[in-house]
Amino acid sequence: MLWEFVATLVAGIGAAGIALMIRKLSKNKTPKWLIPVFAGLGILGFQVQAEYNWYAHQTSLLPDGVKVVRSVDEQAWYRPWSFVWPQTVRFMAVDTKNVATNDNHADWLMIDLYLFERRMAAKRVTQVLSCQAKAMAPFSDKLSAPDAGQGLNRDWVKLASDDPLLALLCRE
Repeated sequence: MLWEFVATLVAGIGAAGIALMIRKLSKNKTPKWLIPVFAGLGILGFQVQAEYNWYAHQTSLLPDGVKVVRSVDEQAWYRPWSFVWPQTVRFMAVDTKNVATNDNHADWLMIDLYLFERRMAAKRVTQVLSCQAKAMAPFSDKLSAPDAGQGLNRDWVKLASDDPLLALLCRE
């Protein structure tokens, strides 16, 4: 975050420098207000570029075996261009190389999900995925299996049958 702030300042100063150079080349005939306008446009332009490149940059840093399973695009009134080009602000990835199986429940997989959000630290969440029940629950030592006749208990969250997590990890 600090380096992004420094880069934003440098972009503003650089754009203001371009306006100053234009002003000097025109022998001070261009208006003075051009300098702060260029600085503001440089700052805004850099921030927009950083916002839209964040997702591609973060996914390029993922190690082998970590696959993106979900991303969230956002539109905001204070970013009117996002209605034309929505911005990816969050995504979820799963570590496919370190999936563990359970000896007591053959269809249970213990997985590490990584939650990424713009300007936030990444979070690792350990989950249990039941391929048979098509459900997921937070890992804990008190987790109980969903009863076949009763359906899912409150610990488990039902996943859609076409969920990318099921498609990636459950081989049927």
